[in-house]
Amino acid sequence: MKREGNIKISSENMMPIIKKWLYSDKDIFLREIVANGIDAITKYSKLVKMGEAENNGTEYCVKIFVDKKAKTLTVEDNGIGMTEEEVENYITQIAFSGASDFLSKYEKAGGDGIIGHFGLGFYSAYMVSENVEIFTKSYKDVPAVHWESDGNATYSIEECDRKDRGTKIVMHISAEEKEFLEESTIKELVRKYCSFMPFNVYVSYKGDGKDEPLNSTLPLYAKNPKDCTDEDYKKFYRDTFMDFNEPIFWVHLNMDYPFNLKGILYFPKVKNKLELERGKVKLYCNQVFIADNIKEVIPEFLMLLNGVIDCPDIPLNVSRSFLQNDREVQKISKHITKKVAEKLTSLFKNDREKYNTCWEDTSNFIKFGCIKDEEFYNKVKDIIIYKDLDGNFVNFKELLGEEEIKEPKTVYYASDELQQAQYIKMFKDAGLKAILCDTFIDPHFLSFIEYKTPDKLKFMRIDADIDGALKDGDGAEDSVLAEIFKNAIGDDKVTVKFEKLKSNVPALIIADEFMRRYAEMGQLYGMSSGDIAKTMIVNIANPLIGKLKDLSEEKQKFVAGYVYSLALLSFKKLEAEELDKFINANLTLLEDYVK
Repeated sequence: MKREGNIKISSENMMPIIKKWLYSDKDIFLREIVANGIDAITKYSKLVKMGEAENNGTEYCVKIFVDKKAKTLTVEDNGIGMTEEEVENYITQIAFSGASDFLSKYEKAGGDGIIGHFGLGFYSAYMVSENVEIFTKSYKDVPAVHWESDGNATYSIEECDRKDRGTKIVMHISAEEKEFLEESTIKELVRKYCSFMPFNVYVSYKGDGKDEPLNSTLPLYAKNPKDCTDEDYKKFYRDTFMDFNEPIFWVHLNMDYPFNLKGILYFPKVKNKLELERGKVKLYCNQVFIADNIKEVIPEFLMLLNGVIDCPDIPLNVSRSFLQNDREVQKISKHITKKVAEKLTSLFKNDREKYNTCWEDTSNFIKFGCIKDEEFYNKVKDIIIYKDLDGNFVNFKELLGEEEIKEPKTVYYASDELQQAQYIKMFKDAGLKAILCDTFIDPHFLSFIEYKTPDKLKFMRIDADIDGALKDGDGAEDSVLAEIFKNAIGDDKVTVKFEKLKSNVPALIIADEFMRRYAEMGQLYGMSSGDIAKTMIVNIANPLIGKLKDLSEEKQKFVAGYVYSLALLSFKKLEAEELDKFINANLTLLEDYVK
């Protein structure tokens, strides 16, 4: 007998919730409906294992049917099913009245977002449907039930002739959501949200034995690491992230106590060493996709990696502000950081050759992690390596010696092998050590290391100071040369010093590490860096400098100014006025050459 009833929440309250809070994530409805079906199958399979129900050998699965002609999208499971009373309780009363609770949660969360919409479940179907029907039969020996509502204030419920155990949700797709009547769209959503669900999910099931599920019921991350081969890891990476560049290595997380955590984090091949490309870490709960890159669970610096994390212990219907302050979530985040640090340390100690080979792909990630995470820095600070002037990879202990550093030591570095080739040659000829720091993060990282080790290390670019081993005796002041450069440069903030170096090149050096870093920082934030104090060292061993005094005043000014521009080029990026002056000087040289 068919009967009708009133839903205890009015459409005036319900529809604004759909439009205001769920519209931007409307495709998530399919995850909700399929997840409910998976949950129903899980419940029934547990009853079978406990001997309280029987399975006739039929495959547990969820089937999705797309019917463009009828304008329906159907999701069907063969799980536990529902009685009429359960439909009234779980659908009519809980799902619809739960809409008010949902709105209330959003308001209390201050709009910071809900990670999962699992509490809505069936209700989310109305995000894309103008009418929804349920056909369900309980595993208990009771009649099947048909329920229907257009999402307004009324519904109908009656017995139906469904023979098979389980539930079928028929969504009559609204005209403006016709994209969800495309089989390709539905398959794409299944791959996005349901790719690792624990029971097979089929789309437009034909039942001819040729159907292939779109998901993997036992994803690689859920297996024991001992049972996984390198090829398994690489294939899982390709299939999950559609990246056909092989990852350089990976970390398999597998923990059952004190919390449940499984996953795989991949270190991808870096496309450009000057950039930090954001990766994609997919967060799951019991093999159901929640979201990408949830920074409250996954440390921010780990989002540079690609990976899959499954955390069943994370509450789903919760605001991110709650996650931020939840102790269990913080423990999970710290554990992930710890396991990554352990993997890197193990590789450094047990396979140094591979670690060195992978360094260029991992260095930016590791340095960024050190800056962002104190605990990570403490775990990996001794395995941070640099390439020296001979092309060998060394850490600070190998570079400076094993003995304890009792007073600050200067570590020289080059930031551009080509631009600073002259200085590198000077250092190598003098038997001095230096390291290569040529990525965009290095200036920040070197300042960070100085901050962390104020009594041990300071960094100096090889063209920012003159080591005693490079000098050939003491320098001497030269008032005539000083006047020549002062007239040529026309900048009172430039201090001129004179040194005789063992090498006759370069002619001039801008030597001020602090001011150079200041200039680089200014350029990073779009600020002018031209008006800063500079210390200029003139190499009196250079033949060109030696001939300056014999030139006419006009040529003295030209040559001194040109040499200064060359030094500026290696010190910083030229300002517009400086660059214009340098270009004009080059044109003058060319004009003289072709005369």
